[in-house]
Amino acid sequence: MELKELTIKSSLELLERGEITSRELTEATLEQIRKLDPLVKAFLYVNEEWALAQAEASDKRRRDKQAGPLEGIPLSIKDNILIKGHPTTCASKILANYIAPYDATVIEKLKKAGAVFVGKTNMDEFAMGSSTENSAFFPTRNPWDLERVPGGSSGGSAVAVALRMGLGSLGSDTGGSIRQPAAFCGVVGLKPTYGLVSRFGLVAFASSLDQIGPFALNVEDTAILFQIIAGYDPKDSTSAPVSIDNLLSLIEKNSQIPLRIGLPKEYLTGDLHPEIQKALETCLSILRKKHTLKEITLPHTKYAVATYYIIAPAEASSNLARYDGIKYGFRFESKNLIELYKKSRAKGFGKEVKRRIMLGTYALSAGYYDAYYLKASKVRTLIKRDFEQAFREVDLIISPTTPTPPFKLGEKVADPLQMYLSDIFTIPVNLAGLPGLSLPVGLTRDNLPIGAQIIGPPFRDDIVLSLAYFLERELFLKLIPPILTENF
Repeated sequence: MELKELTIKSSLELLERGEITSRELTEATLEQIRKLDPLVKAFLYVNEEWALAQAEASDKRRRDKQAGPLEGIPLSIKDNILIKGHPTTCASKILANYIAPYDATVIEKLKKAGAVFVGKTNMDEFAMGSSTENSAFFPTRNPWDLERVPGGSSGGSAVAVALRMGLGSLGSDTGGSIRQPAAFCGVVGLKPTYGLVSRFGLVAFASSLDQIGPFALNVEDTAILFQIIAGYDPKDSTSAPVSIDNLLSLIEKNSQIPLRIGLPKEYLTGDLHPEIQKALETCLSILRKKHTLKEITLPHTKYAVATYYIIAPAEASSNLARYDGIKYGFRFESKNLIELYKKSRAKGFGKEVKRRIMLGTYALSAGYYDAYYLKASKVRTLIKRDFEQAFREVDLIISPTTPTPPFKLGEKVADPLQMYLSDIFTIPVNLAGLPGLSLPVGLTRDNLPIGAQIIGPPFRDDIVLSLAYFLERELFLKLIPPILTENF
């Protein structure tokens, strides 16, 4: 069985015909993890016994004609999504020994669909970062170049999919944390419309921005995972009463419909890496054959990063106040309560998390709230209105996913601002609550992946996937990291 040739869709067909079993597929996946993960460090937790037990139960359900829509497919899960009875660390020392007491809603849905979980993936601590170098345990490496970052904060999930250490994965996206690592690792990553996938059981970073979404090797597989995890959840107060049905047939059908596609002039600046610019122009030349392209303006884009780094840290400072050494997580034994709070948090949180807690606490403090948080909230509304105006003129927007290809490990660690600017094209999508997808569209001369971002109106994730499906078929790329070829 050649894992590098398999997708979720093709594996489901083989399983249905009885040509492979879930146990065989899971064993091959675990062997892949044993072989390659020591090189890239994508996983924080792998439980082989648990994975094989799930696979055997899946095979039994298939024999009993009780197979679910994802029956027997091995997946990995970002380590800020709860799976009952298994660790959820958020790549932080403060949660190093935490065992989840319940399943996230997305995990419940995947279990019901028959998925097999092989482990939890590495990430930037509490999803705060763009390189997976902020993990409290170890950095993850890019599968295309081990000296480079995989992106973040969902870097482990993107690497796991790129190296077939599971046929799909779930990540979370607060400012680009699915799309940016998808672009850096050469896989597809979808950040759904805010509210379309339940956040119940996702450890909160910034509650008005966070969204769970899938990684996969192609658009079809992404749609399969997305349809399973999407839908209304009464346990999430921000969940939207919207259902997703017949998505695969819908995106195939709609991929043939001519669309008006917007090119935001603010995203196509002189700061864009020339090889990314060239790859995007190739995409545009393909799109022109069927679709109408139109330049649009998103005038408040220049304020997006500053706005995000007030709103997200403010929400983080509130959400992370619960980690106090009392209720759960790391506890530093102290002589009095104040010392316990201080030392538990000082030793439990990493440098980037502390930086964002301080930024957020300052922005929310008396005397500064109006000057920072309130003003940022107003600018966020302006950014949202920019998109609303744009979508009166066009159906979708296309842009680069990232301004540069993957950068070297350690290159931006000492300069937080440069790190934050890695998400300059993805952050506005979260501020506006829109769906966004990163699609692999080429390689640089140094053999590094390039991603293009497709942005849609709220709850039109289907047409985002439809355009990605069209473009993917026209480009006909098959991106296999060299490390994968060398180790098969």
